[in-house]
Amino acid sequence: MKSLVTKLIAFSFITICAHAVKAADLHVMSSGGFTAAYKILGPKFTAETGDTLDTALGPSMGQAPEAIPNRLARGEPADVVIMVGYALDDLIKRGLVMPDSRVELADSRIGVSVRAGAPKPDIGSVDALRQALLHAKSIAYSDSASGVYIQNEMFRRLGIEDQVKAKAKMVPKIPVASVVANGDFEIGLQQVSELLPVPGAQFVGRIPEDVQSVTRFAAGIPSGAKHPDEARALLRFLASPQAQDTVRATGLDPIAAP
Repeated sequence: MKSLVTKLIAFSFITICAHAVKAADLHVMSSGGFTAAYKILGPKFTAETGDTLDTALGPSMGQAPEAIPNRLARGEPADVVIMVGYALDDLIKRGLVMPDSRVELADSRIGVSVRAGAPKPDIGSVDALRQALLHAKSIAYSDSASGVYIQNEMFRRLGIEDQVKAKAKMVPKIPVASVVANGDFEIGLQQVSELLPVPGAQFVGRIPEDVQSVTRFAAGIPSGAKHPDEARALLRFLASPQAQDTVRATGLDPIAAP
């Protein structure tokens, strides 16, 4: 009997060790727009698979050292990158991400945030948004995809480019709603999923569709990833039907089925 118990303990130990050997530590780089959903979905993936996630956050583009293309250029290890779709496509063209690994995740729209307790401006129409921005004392927008659109296109489309130039500023690295929450700026514009989680700021709403810019978030596996099979499993999980409730709850729009 003692011999049998000893054998069972040994077998259990070997089984546990085998699972431990199989588990992978995936290095993930994620940009802001999908981060809120990823922070909820990531632990669920780990619970299901045993694979752990070592995550570095950074924008999809720009000159900041934390930007995902700059991290990859420095040789930082990564098994998965989650970022703006067209920025991911650029990495694929440069040979930094495997073309057949690209997975569509969600669409993200631009919204408006003001300090908690402040009156919410009317942004329900294009003209209302125009007036809200003209009357605001200061405007902040991000240095990622939504901010590039706001600076280069939206202000011009609203016909207020010259009027807001002196009071509108691109904010690098940090969530736009954080500088609204601390009173540095009156109005903040960024992707909805990045505005919602910030304490001290309140979400006003999405900007009208006539001047909206939809950013597609996608993910891929960098060339030279150490754990490509486990990385593909993570991508399938993030794009799966069971992930869509989390996608919606964090301010993103699920991608319509073809």
